[in-house]
Amino acid sequence: MSKLKVGFAMCGSFCTFAKVIPQMQVLVDAGYEVVPVMSTVSYSTDTRFGKAEDFRDQIEAICQNPIVHTIPQAEPFGPKKVVDAMIVAPCTGNTLGKLANGITDTPVTLAVKSTLRNERPILIAVSTNDALSGSAANIGTLLNRKHFYFVPMRQDDFVKKPTSIVADFTQILPAFEQALLGKQIQPILVRDDA
Repeated sequence: MSKLKVGFAMCGSFCTFAKVIPQMQVLVDAGYEVVPVMSTVSYSTDTRFGKAEDFRDQIEAICQNPIVHTIPQAEPFGPKKVVDAMIVAPCTGNTLGKLANGITDTPVTLAVKSTLRNERPILIAVSTNDALSGSAANIGTLLNRKHFYFVPMRQDDFVKKPTSIVADFTQILPAFEQALLGKQIQPILVRDDA
């Protein structure tokens, strides 16, 4: 039996890249083939968190697959059944809004739409400062939509950023394996014990 192929799509929550990219290696080590996808912004933007080229090199070294980073590259995900499932980590508020409203104008959103065409699971790892305000409705919409699953998440700084939520990226593999079975890992909302 061939390895399951998982798309791993990254959006522009640059502060989380150092935590997210190692999870690609976790998936590879667990026996999955990882097909990386990046939004145009995450693929090409240097920030205070690192250079785009360095992130790209690291991702391609782990995945041993080229990064999908254009609309034409993402379009075949549906017709050619490129992946068995898709992970979006980090998933920004912008991408949450697009997915909840059927907007497919980025490589990430088109890869998700194309994967959904084949009724395959989509795992979302939220990272957005407005998860408990502007993006809350979009999270709720996707929680109620077939084939969408979420990585457990928590408020990352409830004092300084009271509406911010970040997924527990270390839970990507177990959440993904539950999504493959059509199940939402629980609990979705976690807290740090004080």
